[in-house]
Amino acid sequence: MTDQLKQTPLYQAHLKAGAKMVDFNGWSMPISYGSQIEEHHTVRQHAGMFDVSHMLNVEIKGAESLAFLRYLLANDVSKINGRQGRALYTCMLNEAGGVIDDLIVYYLGKDAWRLVVNAACAETDVQWIQKQIQQTKFDVQLDPRAELAVLAVQGPDARELLWQARPQWREAAGFTPFNSGFVEPEVMIARTGYTGEDGVEITLPASEALGLWQDLVAVGVKPCGLGARDTLRLEAGLNLYGADMDGGTQPSQAGLAWTVSLKDEARDFIGRLAMTDAPRHDAFVGLKLNGRGVMRAAMPVRTAEGEGVITSGTMSPSLGVSIALARLPTGVEVGSTVEVEIRGKWLAATVVDLPFLSSSK
Repeated sequence: MTDQLKQTPLYQAHLKAGAKMVDFNGWSMPISYGSQIEEHHTVRQHAGMFDVSHMLNVEIKGAESLAFLRYLLANDVSKINGRQGRALYTCMLNEAGGVIDDLIVYYLGKDAWRLVVNAACAETDVQWIQKQIQQTKFDVQLDPRAELAVLAVQGPDARELLWQARPQWREAAGFTPFNSGFVEPEVMIARTGYTGEDGVEITLPASEALGLWQDLVAVGVKPCGLGARDTLRLEAGLNLYGADMDGGTQPSQAGLAWTVSLKDEARDFIGRLAMTDAPRHDAFVGLKLNGRGVMRAAMPVRTAEGEGVITSGTMSPSLGVSIALARLPTGVEVGSTVEVEIRGKWLAATVVDLPFLSSSK
């Protein structure tokens, strides 16, 4: 099976480290290297790293790149225009306001931007963006950078250990939260992540990924798989595309209304009309199970306001209880008790604010 799956530049390193490999959206990816729970705690308490080279970097360049991205994306990239290295989280919507993908956009320099899109959506994202370029006739060029790899180093000690592995990068990085910078012509370090912890995401040529991976292992950074990445992002209250939102979900139904910028009334972006004329609203909240059991995606939820559904759920290694993200009827309040159907039984859960867990540092 793995012969038919795509492989990142670190595939052989994962096998050598004893990783359990799984099919993740057509890629052979490590789910864990032994104990998923140990990997989770390592990121919370020390530093771990993830191979996320299955995600695609897409560059948008050209004289009208700013105008095009203001049309393509729901958040307004003019917020970061001219501020080199700044990053912005946004959704890319269809005409009905549904989420085609959630992504991060970076301002690289004059008329140059980089989008980092999810692996599951990469091919369709590129097709969608190319279609918009062709239809709108904006003077921009699209360049998918499949030759780049991405490593995420996360945890309270992540940056210090990275500087031990690459001391020459410390001064060159010079970033602040949610900022990025090039430390070498094709090496970008971004102060971003998907764990709720401090850390960085490093984009670099695929040919250099193995060397950095080995040097990080040598200074004590533990390889971690997608299993720990999922429990970490859930504790941090972060959405997963395809689970918590998709093309049939408006941002306001997934707790992402803040990623839609309506301030500039003259800005026409794809999906704006649906967001203003046909908005859909739900309460997107956290749940903590009050007793034993594990909440999982698609489990029904009963509330005093009506029925809802769990979009993502797991057992939290940090909290020792089951947690979940849920889409519930508007009006369900934090602190209220709801019921979740688990294996034919209705069990009590408490509605809580997100995130479930704050950064350890």
